[in-house]
Amino acid sequence: MTKLNITYIGVGTNLGDKLKNIHSAYQLIQSNIGVISKKSNIYKTPPWGFASTEEFYNSVIEVKTFLEPDTLLDELQKIETLLGKKQSYKIGYSSRLIDLDIIDFNNKIIDSNRLSIPHSHLAERNFVLYPLHDVCPNWNHPKTNKTISQLIKKINNPITKVVN
Repeated sequence: MTKLNITYIGVGTNLGDKLKNIHSAYQLIQSNIGVISKKSNIYKTPPWGFASTEEFYNSVIEVKTFLEPDTLLDELQKIETLLGKKQSYKIGYSSRLIDLDIIDFNNKIIDSNRLSIPHSHLAERNFVLYPLHDVCPNWNHPKTNKTISQLIKKINNPITKVVN
């Protein structure tokens, strides 16, 4: 029997028509991965880990899917390619048309060659924590067992909502 999985996916962009990029990603995820059951607000944030004049727009969606984590990653990478993301061999962070990241998968810890869930820097990233709080205010970090509210309070770095 196939199991229905609950996953949280981060959606980010800082190039082109940012709102269009995010909404296009939503449509392709809905068509190819599963049902989007919740969407966060969209937030505007400065780049994290690199310098750029272009601010990011970020959101998190809750998706119900029958896909397993590796297949989900494959499908998200296909969507990124469809939306114009180029494969980069540069080390570090850079501007992008679209970035789709698995934030959580059934509240499990996954560490493999391809996947690290939750991401090791999740607790430092307000652009993930605030939208994740929108869709799952009772979320607990599976490694630290800290609540999303505790993580947000610890970084104490509010961000700006964008009109959706």
